[in-house]
Amino acid sequence: MKIIQLDPSLTYRPEPENYLYRNYKYGPLVDRVKMTYTLMHKYQTLQFVKDKHVQWCTRTHRRMSVMEALSLLDNLVDESDPDVDFPNSFHAYQTAEAIRKVHPEKGWFQLVGLIHDIGKILALDNEPQWSVVGDTFPVGCKFQQSIVFSDTTFKDNADTNDPIFSTKYGIYKPNCGLENVLMSWGHDEYLYKVLTFNDCTIPEKGLYMIRFHSFYPWHTGGDYQHLCNEKDHKMLPWVKEFNKFDLYTKTEELPNIETLRPYYQSLIDKYCPGELKW
Repeated sequence: MKIIQLDPSLTYRPEPENYLYRNYKYGPLVDRVKMTYTLMHKYQTLQFVKDKHVQWCTRTHRRMSVMEALSLLDNLVDESDPDVDFPNSFHAYQTAEAIRKVHPEKGWFQLVGLIHDIGKILALDNEPQWSVVGDTFPVGCKFQQSIVFSDTTFKDNADTNDPIFSTKYGIYKPNCGLENVLMSWGHDEYLYKVLTFNDCTIPEKGLYMIRFHSFYPWHTGGDYQHLCNEKDHKMLPWVKEFNKFDLYTKTEELPNIETLRPYYQSLIDKYCPGELKW
């Protein structure tokens, strides 16, 4: 049974109640956003995702620290985001600082807020944005209606009419667990793979937030319950707790990164120290 999730941010809104986030119907950025999703939904097939895992999950592309990776986001504006049009590095500190105010004792949670999007550096390394940014969704099974723009953008996807991939379960077994599902390729899975490969000590629930924070069709749309297991249900409240800070901190009031950097460097040194293999 599909469970429709309520707005996870009712207790945290730095903007007025009538401010509309994730507006995919109108606004100055909508055409750009829809084009990004149109390309994503056309080309993100099961085979494409498998190929990207082979290409990027060897961790042999470069070595750099987390702070160096974060600084690269100064050069990236997310083309799938209908809410803001400024570099992702500012959003990283906005999210982290909001978490810090509400959860001052959870340094690992603050760090997750800071680094959750740094996998987007793939878009600075010859990956098109449609293969890096945006909401994620499972491949290898039927695309669900809660995926943004799903009514028009999957018609040219090669998996849409496949006799197996177009079924409810596709290549998966009931309640197999999201960790056993191949998601559309993007920054979530890439960063998760980097952090686990480098033995970073962020708690499991933090790594889970990173891996599935863009899976809006699940944590907000209520779809794909048939693939979830007990672990996913237990982790869902943590993902929703993270989501309210990720989404509702997107304001034009930009943080002073220079003053904040030393504090967050101390968290990086604790949980993800030194040079990582990317």
